[in-house]
Amino acid sequence: MSRQSRIVETLTQAFAPQRLEVEDDSARHAGHAGAPQGGETHFNVRMAAAAFEGMSRLARSRAVHEALAEEFSGGLHALSLTLRAPSERA
Repeated sequence: MSRQSRIVETLTQAFAPQRLEVEDDSARHAGHAGAPQGGETHFNVRMAAAAFEGMSRLARSRAVHEALAEEFSGGLHALSLTLRAPSERA
């Protein structure tokens, strides 16, 4: 299973999002520190989930990083996060 698929699965289980987009952005970081050959190290995540209602931006980010801790320990280097509650405008 690809890292992208595991991220989707993990975030779906943890947050039951109404909307989830996970884009592998590793190619744009080729040659940078933390970007080894083979990619799957940098991702853009856009997610809307009721679980984020009432949470600060920082708390949302921490929750996602915590959910993906195993991926970070296994080579995930960076996430670009856009995290919203369904009641918030995109």
